[in-house]
Amino acid sequence: MAESTRRRNRRGDSPDAPTARRARSGAATAGDDAFRRGFASLTQLALSGVQITACVIDVKTDRLLFSVDDHLSVPTASIGKVLLLIEIAARLSAGDKSAHGILNRTAQDSVADSGLWQHLQVPALPVGDVAALVGAASDNLATNVLIRRVGLDAVRARGEALGLTRTFLLDTVRDYRGPDDAPQLSVGSARELATLFAGLSRGEVVNVATSQQVMEWLALGSDLSMVASAFGLDPLAHRTSDHGLLLTNKTGTDVGVRSEAGVLRGPSGSVAYAVTMRFNDTDLTGRLAVLEGMRTLGTDILEYVF
Repeated sequence: MAESTRRRNRRGDSPDAPTARRARSGAATAGDDAFRRGFASLTQLALSGVQITACVIDVKTDRLLFSVDDHLSVPTASIGKVLLLIEIAARLSAGDKSAHGILNRTAQDSVADSGLWQHLQVPALPVGDVAALVGAASDNLATNVLIRRVGLDAVRARGEALGLTRTFLLDTVRDYRGPDDAPQLSVGSARELATLFAGLSRGEVVNVATSQQVMEWLALGSDLSMVASAFGLDPLAHRTSDHGLLLTNKTGTDVGVRSEAGVLRGPSGSVAYAVTMRFNDTDLTGRLAVLEGMRTLGTDILEYVF
């Protein structure tokens, strides 16, 4: 979720307006018209100046179903927290002592916006509970405590070991980003993120235990406001199948950024997807149009798996 808006863009007080990008491989690469509505909706957004990166793949066959500039590395807000969870889960599955014990929050970890821990009285939690807060509420304070525990270098090395070259967790969560800080919390490419979620769903990321643990944490996620808004699931309780649908996702929100990656399983198949929208967030109408475009693509995804 969002970092605080009390930040300064490196090139001024407001973000540059993104420009529309030409789609790769004709944008929609499905062999049928399964994603025609999503393609039409995203095309209209691109023509209005929204930068779109998107990728949808069939989990079973790895077939590319839909693609818009999926090679570009763009700001993804809190999506990069998935890489942190992978590092924590890998250490837990390996029996690493650094992944166990009680973690104390400190004043240096404190940050505003998304999360629950900042509103709780308890000053310390087990590592697994801190990770669960990140999965459930994209908890910024919990994220910073976990980063302090394992270090950004370890998270970066883990991503490189997984073959990620355009997807990174760059920094801790900050209320304010100055000129000496990383300009974004995380960046990523839609293709890498969709592929990563497909791997998690198949138990291929590090090992089965690591993949399952990350998926369990992310299944607690309560943000179904973007692509997943089309799936009709209970935002607060969708860890089990509902009408044959099972969702695991992670979202990212920042000023002028809406991003989501996940896996949706259904009666007729499973897809992994990643979508990021960058837009000039100067009025509510533009933001709502972006969210509606993401929902439209979600409707196409739902029909494909259902």
